Amino acid sequence: MMIVDYIQTHQLECFSMALGLVYLWCEYRASILLWFVGIVMPLVDIVLYWQNGLYADSVMDGYYAVAAIWGFCMWQWGKKEGTNASKGKEEHLEIGHFPIAKLLPVTAAFLAVWAMVWLWLTYGTPSNVPISDSFVNALSIIGLWALSRKYIEQWFIWVVVDAIKVALYAYKGIPVKGSYYAISVVIAVLGYQKWRRMMQKRAANPTTC
Repeated sequence: MMIVDYIQTHQLECFSMALGLVYLWCEYRASILLWFVGIVMPLVDIVLYWQNGLYADSVMDGYYAVAAIWGFCMWQWGKKEGTNASKGKEEHLEIGHFPIAKLLPVTAAFLAVWAMVWLWLTYGTPSNVPISDSFVNALSIIGLWALSRKYIEQWFIWVVVDAIKVALYAYKGIPVKGSYYAISVVIAVLGYQKWRRMMQKRAANPTTC
């Protein structure tokens, strides 16, 4: 009865949790359907997070909804890096590794976004968690970009982000969403293993994958 009462009084949070589980399953399976869920879920979370004082999360979810559209386009029509369309060697985007050459610029971009969001939270909002809130959102932007490129290392980013969000959302009084991110940590570990097997299968049978 207590569970039913909680669902009735926290419908938005529980709906977001349900969407999140569908999203995780689609991401684990490397299904393009994840981007459709990735459009709807942030729109729900905008309201949820703002009501609970997670202002950076709320604002950034507007970005995530738009970025999900871009992610869908990348998975649907994006091409593998290093291929040459003019020579007929253009290949569709597949699961791959994060290029070492991009590590420095991506790190610089992360630090810049973290600083900007922290300044906004500190001086422009009543947030009492500006450091952690800005950190997870800046890192999430990088993770979403890596996911759109199908870099397998994106799973490592989500392990860090989700682990921090478990504590952050418990502190902010959003336990259901916090439990979702606890599940996300486990799925991220399993997802990395799943994607690695998919890479190995494609490498072993390039003509059939």
